[in-house]
Amino acid sequence: MSDVHLALGGASFDGLVKITELPGQGMVTLRGDLADKTIVQAVQHAFGVALPGVRETAFDGENGALWMSPDEALLLCPYAEAEDRVSALTGHLQGAHALAVNVSDARSVFELKGRMLREVIAKLAPVDMSPDAFGPGMVRRTRMAQVAAAFWMDDASTARVVCFRSVAGYMFDILSNAAEEASAVNYFVR
Repeated sequence: MSDVHLALGGASFDGLVKITELPGQGMVTLRGDLADKTIVQAVQHAFGVALPGVRETAFDGENGALWMSPDEALLLCPYAEAEDRVSALTGHLQGAHALAVNVSDARSVFELKGRMLREVIAKLAPVDMSPDAFGPGMVRRTRMAQVAAAFWMDDASTARVVCFRSVAGYMFDILSNAAEEASAVNYFVR
């Protein structure tokens, strides 16, 4: 695996929320029947987490699994371990119709931290960000403005956004714009 080179060099912005480009994140795309016993056991063995339900996440420390579609999960681990995790996963997928690929260098991850994160995300994504509709343990694969993205909440004031590395600059700019102090809508925070 290559050395970690962040798309934006660790860019950050402080406004309604603090936005930070995070250092390398190990990411493995898994395609296959997520209900297949062989696939479920392979993920448990290689990543130590269960495959989550529809639009959900599952985490155990630095390892995680995000539901992306009925036949796709995004598996998370420390960056330096991604290649070994793919090998372990592939070894346990024998006989299953599945594909596992290390996509760590193809993606960028941003952390949003602060009590206004629902406001910031709601300005960019066609997702109901009310606390009753979206919260920790849930993931959405959607678009933010004009680009594909996925996001989830670690807790009530922390969210992560994943996008293609090639649009990291655009993503940072739209997140920063949506987090400008003067743009506060105060819809979710009253």
